[in-house]
Order: sequence, then C-alpha cells, then structure tokens
Amino acid sequence: MSTTASSKPSGSEPEVRTTAGVLRGGRETGLAVFRGIPFAEPPVGALRFAAPQPARGWDGVRPALEFGPPPPQSGLLGASQDSAGDDWLTLNVWTPSPDPAAGLPVMVWIPGGGYVGGNSSLPEFDGGHLARSGTVVVTLNYRLGVEGFAQIDGAPANRGLLDQVAALEWVRDNVRMFGGDPDRVTLFGQSAGGGSVASLLAMPRAAGLFRRAIAQSVPGPFFSPELAADIAAACAAELGVRPTVSGLSAVAPARLPAAGDAISAKAGGRLERWGRITQRPMPFAPVVDGDVLPVAPWQALADGAARDIALIVGHTRDEHTLFSLIDGVLGQVTHEQAEAALRLIAPGPDGARRYREAFPSASDNELYELVNGDWLFRMPNLHLADAQLAGGGRVHLYELTWPAPGLGESLGATHGLDVPLVFGNLSSGGPGLLIGDPPSAAAQELSARIRGAWTAFAAHGDPGWPAYDAEQRLTQIFDTPSVVTAYPEEASRLLWQNHTFAALPLLTR
Repeated sequence: MSTTASSKPSGSEPEVRTTAGVLRGGRETGLAVFRGIPFAEPPVGALRFAAPQPARGWDGVRPALEFGPPPPQSGLLGASQDSAGDDWLTLNVWTPSPDPAAGLPVMVWIPGGGYVGGNSSLPEFDGGHLARSGTVVVTLNYRLGVEGFAQIDGAPANRGLLDQVAALEWVRDNVRMFGGDPDRVTLFGQSAGGGSVASLLAMPRAAGLFRRAIAQSVPGPFFSPELAADIAAACAAELGVRPTVSGLSAVAPARLPAAGDAISAKAGGRLERWGRITQRPMPFAPVVDGDVLPVAPWQALADGAARDIALIVGHTRDEHTLFSLIDGVLGQVTHEQAEAALRLIAPGPDGARRYREAFPSASDNELYELVNGDWLFRMPNLHLADAQLAGGGRVHLYELTWPAPGLGESLGATHGLDVPLVFGNLSSGGPGLLIGDPPSAAAQELSARIRGAWTAFAAHGDPGWPAYDAEQRLTQIFDTPSVVTAYPEEASRLLWQNHTFAALPLLTR
C-alpha cells in the first residue's frame, strides 16, 4: 500500500529518490537537509510493542522539511507530552552533496536521555556543523521507556534497539542517494545513546551495518530479564493493568511515561529488590535477553564481537555533578549520604573503606561524586575499552576535563558537556547552557578540535591520537590545552579493576 505525497515542482529544492519514494528537502547554509523521513511504520495500533516494520512507500514527492513528532517520553526531563502524531520512527539527514557519486563518510547519531527521553529535533543535535566538514549526518528517533525497553509478555525485548537497527538498515539502503558511502558508516551517541552504541556493537542483528563507532559516556546499568520484568510489572501496576501487550495496549502512549516517572520516584522503597539502580533511579535500560542482546557489551567485546569495528570510547571527568545539581544535593552531601552511596555502589565487600583509603583527602561531597560517576559512566567506559582490546579490536580512549563555565565551575566537566562540543552548537538547547553565552574563544577552539577528531575518525578511522593499549593506557585529554597522557583516573581504575559489568539481577523474588 502506498500513500500519496505532494507532486509540486521542486524548483531549486533538493530531491532524492529513496526505496520508499521521492523526498524533497531544503537548503541551509550550503547543505541539503531532509527532516522527518520515516524509516519504519508508526508503532501503534496492531504494531504497538512489536518489532519495527518497514515504512510504506508513497506516490509523488514527499516534503521532508519538518522533524517528525517525538516519541512519548519522561516528564522528568522537561519534555512536552504534546505530540503532533504517532510517526515517531523518523530520521533526518544533513548532506553537503546529495549526489550518489559523492561517496562521503556517514555519521549516525543516537540521542541520549536515560532511555526515557531524547528527540532528534532538539537544537543541540543539529548536524550542520559536522556536515559542513564533508560528512553526511543522520540523526534518529527510537522508542523510549515502556514503549521501547519494558520487558513485556508477548513483545520482543529491546524494541528501542530494534528501532535503531531499522534506522541503520534504512541508511544502508538509502544513504548513497544522499551522497553517503554505506560502507563508511560511523555510529555515535552519548549517555543512553552511548549505551545504545555499545549494545549495537554486541547485537548480531546490527552486524555489518556500521564500520566505526564512538561511544560517549556509556551508562553501566544493563538489566537482566528478571529485573526488567519486575520493573515493568511495577509500571503496569501503576496503571492498573497487566504487564502484557494486551494490558498495556489499552493505555494511550502518552500516559505511559508517567508510570515510569512514578516508579523512579518510588525506587528507594525497592532497594532490596532492585539494588544499585535505586541510587540513581533508572527504570529502563537495554535488557540482556539472550536474543536481541545476547550478552552484555563488555562480554561481547571481550569475546571479539567488535574486533573489526574501530572504536572511540570515553567519558567526562565529573560525570555525576549534573545529577547532583538536579537532585539538589550538589555540594551539600551529608556524611550519611556519602556512606550510603559508598556501601551500595563501591565494588567488593569492603568497597566503602577502600574508596576512603584511595582518596584520603576527599570530602564526603567528592566521594559521593566519585563513586556515582565511576559506577554510572567512568568505569563502564574504561572497561569497554579494555574489553575491546581483549577481543582483538582497536580502541581510542578519551576524557573530557575542560570545566563547564556556563552553570558554574562547581560542575566541572560534567555529564553532557561533550554534546555541544561535538556538534558545535555551543548556544543551543540544554547542553548549550553549560558552555556559557556567548561561548568563549576557548570553547570554540575545543569544539573545533573535537569535531575535527570525530569527523577524521569517520572518514579515515584515525582521530589523531594513539590507540589505547593495556600497558601505556594512552588517553586523549580534551581541555585547553589538550594533551595525550596515561589514563588519569588511576585510583578509580584500580578500585574497579576486578569488577564485572554485567546484567543487573533481580535481588529477591
């Protein structure tokens, strides 16, 4: 079945023929830009909670000037629940040359947002700066929260990850017509987007769909099916339904995120069942289900799953300060709060004592930030680099240490600071607030350096600093000035060196 689109003459507007039909985009500062391109059918009605299905074709010329509607997402992130439709599974393309013969490198961005938020239409994800370096940039939406990641009876696991695979298949089949080389696709993402990149490295369904990957601030939590099912049952109970496809399908999509938000607010009461994720409430994450995601990324990479994929992985120095600011505890952590976090999160039976011995001059505030940042982001990324080495692959490691000037130096190099620097949108959206307005010359210089490294890696596989190895542990430090040195978080590395990042279990039944 096909749908009919406009057949208005194009004039000077760029047109591209895809496998589903002809698209008409727009021109912006030397680029051809196409927005709101469906890569799968809307996952509603009979397709609710199903694996993504290919988008239907259309007749005539379809305008591609507006972003698609965002998927339903958490209100805790300040997202509006108003939506212009249910065509959530769309992507956007910025290209310097929509010529099939151009053969340009391709960069595909997966937005973050704790697997409960994220939207490719956010201004900080505008791909213009990256594309003007000679790269085709693709950004995408995927299902979030209950729709995308809840473990539901009768539904495939990790539907949000399957959406990402469907988008990559669209890129494989269509990007050449936008001037891109389907054999030079680099996947990149931050936070939950970085966790998605790590997942796709481990997923057989994604094999062959990208050649390089950049994983920024990969979160450590991945769920076992039992833990994910218990959380899904709690969400369904909030709504008064059963955690099944039929039960949850009776609830409008826009109502589901509120259930996840309610579970986050009550997570502390489930400490005995859910363990560490109650420290930083995180109701959804990729599920190591044995099928879509056979094993956790760290095991998969150590087993060689990504040995043929060049990888950049890294984190910011002060990953957790942004969350402490949001929680209202930044700089105000009590001794009791620090001890509780250390006892719950630090690795090993005497982890709290070992942390205090490793950082003897650290205050309770500093220890709280360290242990949370290490568990959530810093050590999962370091271990991912080590796993890639163990599996025979190549990896480049980085740490961003430049402090965020926009919201005060107390945040340091906090979570999300890398996003505006990577995209060059230094005054756009929430992450842009971290940079300061107007952005300083130092911020502009650092952004240009990081963008140059990312696009060079996409084009040639070399970001401009040495590959990481287990002896020297050379790491690119992004700062003003930037340097290459041994991995600087040695005390944390030693504390976590024997820890295994694996699927989190359900503690009691």
